[in-house]
Amino acid sequence: MFGLAKADNQGRLKSQAMDLVRANIMIANAEFVITYVNPSLQGFLSEAEADLKKELPRFSMASLIGSNIDIFHKNPSHQRNMLSGLSRAHEATIKVGPRMFDLLVSPITTNGVRSGYVVEWANAAERLANLAYAAQSKAIGRNAAIIEFTPDGNILEANEIFLTAMGYRLDEVKGRHHSIFVPPEQRDTEAYRTFWDKLRKGEFQSGRFRRQSKTGADVWIEGSYNPVLDGNGRVTKVVKLASNVTDQVRLLADLKNLIDENFAEIDRAVSQSSKDCSGATSAVAGSLTNMRTVLDGARDMASSVAEIAQTMTRSRTAVEAAGKEAELVAQQADRLINAAQAMNSVVELIRDIAGQINLLSLNATIEAARAGEAGKGFAVVASEVKGLANQSARATEQISAEIENIQRTSAEVASAVRGITGAIGSVSGYVNSTAAAMEQQSAVTREISSRMDVTSSTVTQVSANIDTISSAVSKVAAAVTKTRQAAEVLAR
Repeated sequence: MFGLAKADNQGRLKSQAMDLVRANIMIANAEFVITYVNPSLQGFLSEAEADLKKELPRFSMASLIGSNIDIFHKNPSHQRNMLSGLSRAHEATIKVGPRMFDLLVSPITTNGVRSGYVVEWANAAERLANLAYAAQSKAIGRNAAIIEFTPDGNILEANEIFLTAMGYRLDEVKGRHHSIFVPPEQRDTEAYRTFWDKLRKGEFQSGRFRRQSKTGADVWIEGSYNPVLDGNGRVTKVVKLASNVTDQVRLLADLKNLIDENFAEIDRAVSQSSKDCSGATSAVAGSLTNMRTVLDGARDMASSVAEIAQTMTRSRTAVEAAGKEAELVAQQADRLINAAQAMNSVVELIRDIAGQINLLSLNATIEAARAGEAGKGFAVVASEVKGLANQSARATEQISAEIENIQRTSAEVASAVRGITGAIGSVSGYVNSTAAAMEQQSAVTREISSRMDVTSSTVTQVSANIDTISSAVSKVAAAVTKTRQAAEVLAR
């Protein structure tokens, strides 16, 4: 009786122990009827019940105890044959819908007789994920720096790539805190404490980090800190996957310095070019304004010179005409002198005739006196003839005096006209010289005006070219700015 009580106590103790373990335990008897499911497995299968029912319609957590394990297999006979011949623990992985389960089936034998089976269930997804992770880690570890930490930041493992980059051996870092890789000025900061707080909460961290090697040199690491969670969502460790980008950072730093120096020089050159273009544009604009003023003056001068040349041409024609008229006047004066001289002969003839008449009248008077009374009438006539002769003589003297005046005046006129003719000749020479000079000046002025037109057009074209250059310089400046911005992005 006491033996039975002791056995019952041991059975209850085992049952309580099974209820407390975290492993997922199921027990079936020799007929494959489920007799026990511990609380851990009940919760495990309850969470998967919806997915299981889609593939196994007979499955139900409410009636699981007392059901046959055949409900877990679409081909029960295969499962029964495998279990009947089982002599030791057997591992298997089954897939039910989207769920993967690892099963460890152990036969229970009492006094050599099969009395049942113990089945331990596990989520195969975690194992397979860990296997995949291990394979990935192994593959990544051949090229990447890998280090593992506890949630508190203590070092668990590190591969050779990481150790080489930081200059340590594994035994020098294992068990020490991550902060040995952190520059001193960053260790005791709120940002560093927050960094590990987030990792302990399961928050992924990635970026480019400045770390410190064993010698104190800067080592730039680009990578990620990955919290690893267990089935209950708790962080079990933190795995860092990284690449050593120190050479790249140094190269980019050198590139940035090169960009800063070269683009500063380019900026100065472009700025100076822009200023030069602006100055040249202003100068050309001023020159163009002055050129247009000069051009207008040249055109006015050309017009004035042309008008003066035309006036000189008309003056030359008038002077030539005046010269010809003066010659005619001189010729008429000469003819007048000749006519006056001819009139002297006539006057002399009249004077001789008057003298002869006067002599005849004297003789007639003498004869009339001799005739006495008979000659009185003849004496009167002779007296009248004498009076007329005297009048003729006086008139002849007056005419002679007038002729002398005409001759003297005509000579003076002829002399003056010859002087005028000579002066007109000189003026004509001067006018001809001036006209020729003005014609030459007009031609030169026209040439100047024409050249000023060409120069003005050239200056206008130069101004347009400078505007184009200025625009091009502005575009170059914009392109340089964009290039520098792109280079700066590259150098970050």
